[in-house]
Amino acid sequence: MSATRLLVLGVVRGYGRAHGYLIGNDLISWGAGDWANIKWGSIYHALKQLTKDGYLDEDWPVPGRTDYQLTEAGEFEYKRLLAEAFRRPQPRPDMLFAGLAMLPSLEREEAIGLLEQRLAHLESARAEAAEKLDGWQEPPHVRELYGLWVHTADGGISWTRGLIDRLRSGEYPMAGDPGSPGVAGSWPLPA
Repeated sequence: MSATRLLVLGVVRGYGRAHGYLIGNDLISWGAGDWANIKWGSIYHALKQLTKDGYLDEDWPVPGRTDYQLTEAGEFEYKRLLAEAFRRPQPRPDMLFAGLAMLPSLEREEAIGLLEQRLAHLESARAEAAEKLDGWQEPPHVRELYGLWVHTADGGISWTRGLIDRLRSGEYPMAGDPGSPGVAGSWPLPA
């Protein structure tokens, strides 16, 4: 549920205040159902749990609608989840995908630093897999597993280096940049 938590906190943070339907519409329109397995039920479950955990406050501005705002603890949890999404590769990619959806929330140098940590983890994992690949004996077909890990790490290394380079060259508006959508409460409400 961490990817869902990150995305829900991120959308609430982006708007400053949001209700479940607005959050769900954004996430579904971004394709999060495909890349993060987000469904309407998981969004509302996350809202309830995040409120129970003290990360969101509820308000009822109109009958039948609940609006949510991040608490101070919610801002901290959002930043923690976002950093973790980039810092360390995970077996499942949904946290990275969620982190990428919220990338502008980070200041440029912070994002680069987190991606450099990711790069170091990937390079270490690649070296370990290559060592096992080179020394593997029995059963011989298991070598393919280590070969796949080497190629997967190579792809992750290449992509991570590319994103670091793009961020260094000024691509994408990041928190701290003029007009950045990464500032809490800066997203315009849909018409």
